[in-house]
Amino acid sequence: MQPFGKRLATAMDQHGPLCLGIDPHPHLLQAWGLNDDPDGLAMFSKTVVEAAAGTTGVAALKPQVGLYERFGSAGFAVLEETLQLARQAGIVTIADAKRGDIGSTMAGYAQAWLADDSPLVADAVTLSAYLGYESLRPAIDLALANQRGVFILALTSNPEGAAVQHAGGPHESVAKRIVEAAADDNAASKGLGSIGLVIGATVTDAAAALNIDLARANAPILAPGYGSQGAQAADIREGFGRAWANVLVNSSRAILQHGPKVADLQAAIEHSHKDLSVK
Repeated sequence: MQPFGKRLATAMDQHGPLCLGIDPHPHLLQAWGLNDDPDGLAMFSKTVVEAAAGTTGVAALKPQVGLYERFGSAGFAVLEETLQLARQAGIVTIADAKRGDIGSTMAGYAQAWLADDSPLVADAVTLSAYLGYESLRPAIDLALANQRGVFILALTSNPEGAAVQHAGGPHESVAKRIVEAAADDNAASKGLGSIGLVIGATVTDAAAALNIDLARANAPILAPGYGSQGAQAADIREGFGRAWANVLVNSSRAILQHGPKVADLQAAIEHSHKDLSVK
């Protein structure tokens, strides 16, 4: 298996920069005529994977782990099946779990999401570095060893994030240090690195203000905020500038609200694909 960064770059070359989030919010399940229970969760997830597999416009699928976890073991069983269906369809998967801890606990999270023999294994997992970038080393090392990847929260669009992420000012901010640490881990990569970053699509101006060089990081960038959160395609391309080629743009509700019919979801996917692909 090729390194995650190379596999993701290939998928983006073939399918464009769209990452489709699988976010089974209770109100979406209700809007689809499904029960807010594991059976409804399973039907919702299967339909989204089917829609993505039947188009050429989705480079990756990103199930939101918390919306499965709320159902306990039954929810995790559905998540396992969803990840397996995506693998069978040949679609890159990112488990949006935002895990972060230290020592053996971090190693346990790494095994859960990145070990080849784990039932929850994904191509990549999102991580939180609040305990320090190096606290994530067990996951980073396992990802690289198993040709998988991670996406580390660096600069997010929620208003509360700035209090932590901007701390240190324009030259020594927490966000900048995370990006620079990822750049160091990606330095030896041939092509796109496997240590990714989460950068909100609506906060690229903050990245510039904090003197963050996203292009130098050679990192895949997961950018939530397109569509229902207000970020427009042209603004995203301009905001990321030289790093745009590395950006995986996430859209969830803006597409999922068109379900439950597969054809309608595919039409919404194709619309976003064309929107993001316009030069």
